[in-house]
Amino acid sequence: MGSGSVPRGAQLTPLWHPSPNCGPRRDGAVPDLVVLHYTAMDCAERARDWLCTPKAEVSAHYVVGADGTVWQLVDEADRAWHAGAGRWGPVTDVNSRSIGIEISNTGTTPFAAAQMDAVEALLSGILARHRIPPDRVIGHSDMAPGRKIDPGRRFDWQRLARQGLSIWPTPEGDGSFTDNARTFGYTADVPCEVILHSMRLRFRPGATGPLDSTDRALMANLAQRWPVAAT
Repeated sequence: MGSGSVPRGAQLTPLWHPSPNCGPRRDGAVPDLVVLHYTAMDCAERARDWLCTPKAEVSAHYVVGADGTVWQLVDEADRAWHAGAGRWGPVTDVNSRSIGIEISNTGTTPFAAAQMDAVEALLSGILARHRIPPDRVIGHSDMAPGRKIDPGRRFDWQRLARQGLSIWPTPEGDGSFTDNARTFGYTADVPCEVILHSMRLRFRPGATGPLDSTDRALMANLAQRWPVAAT
């Protein structure tokens, strides 16, 4: 695949650009999560090359440029070094259980239309190949709250949900925000306000202030519809 937009539903053929920063998945694990990141760099090629530098000791399975170009750095069967410390539900070695996608963005600008088209095409293939349900597509900020904020408040999660590639809650429900957060998957050992910040980054961007009834209703809906223990 060359530069330019990828038509929605198109078969995606990434450019192979191998990274040495990978290894076998541990304990026979297979991918059942997808973790989305932003590169925090203003150049996709520079981010790609950094993820292929041995001294960086980081990588991802894919990098998606602003123009829709997609590079594959690590085979999906292998363990890329993208997630770092964190957890989602009972999963503590997220690298062994996930496929990582780095999306070229500084975190302060909108994600380009051609780029989102490519992300959708890439995700569609990954979810189909590995039979991963859309609720297992998460952000780096979800599994590492307080440590990571990507893909950030400018990422269009609702667009992915409309395509069946992620999820979106409705503010219906009540109960303990903390208990519901753990049921949904936010099991990192961090204060409630840190979980709140990560939840808002994804599901309520722009919201500020203390925990309120909308936050509680959103988290209750997430826990009821997509409990991580049921996956």
